[in-house]
Amino acid sequence: MIKIKTMPVGSIQACCYIIYFPPDKNAIVIDPGGDGKTIVDFLAKNGLNPLYLINTHGHIDHIEANVELKQAFPKALLCIHKTDAPMLTSAGKNLSMELGYSFVSPQADKLITEGDVISLDGAEFKVLHTPGHTPGGISLLYEDTKEKTAPIIFTGDTLFQMGVGRTDFVGGSMQQLIDSIRRKILVLPPETIVYPGHGPATTVGAEKERNPFL
Repeated sequence: MIKIKTMPVGSIQACCYIIYFPPDKNAIVIDPGGDGKTIVDFLAKNGLNPLYLINTHGHIDHIEANVELKQAFPKALLCIHKTDAPMLTSAGKNLSMELGYSFVSPQADKLITEGDVISLDGAEFKVLHTPGHTPGGISLLYEDTKEKTAPIIFTGDTLFQMGVGRTDFVGGSMQQLIDSIRRKILVLPPETIVYPGHGPATTVGAEKERNPFL
């Protein structure tokens, strides 16, 4: 059974997710956006070995702890969509300069795109390209056909509970964002659990019915 640890991190409290399948100790870390020591300490305390560090997009609040995670777990593969990869190593593009400092992440170990599959202990997480907040924004979909539980999708800053991601940054597009949500997320079963990049979890059905942006 999947275990998901949600950790609000950094000054903007982005949601970092740690995914694993007990008793196995391999893990995926999604959006280590700050508080690197806290994330590393949780992994170490629970004996977890992150195989993948996945950035749903390249903004500073979703990548800032890449440095600490790669230092602590150098064999973990840092993954990001190929279109957002330049943001990792550009303080201007990742928006850290707008917050008054210059941050540069390690380069990506693996560039991911639509349809790619991240495997973890037999489970598969499908990459969905959901641009709009950034050109290379992704969502990560997990469907457990064996347990027949509700699908799970990690949407980064594409879709929130009763909200959507900002599109006023360079490369943003509201039309593209809404199109991504409608074509890639709202077509999923209504019971699909949505884990967003900020704020509480929700479901596809709830957002389809009540999200004012949709």
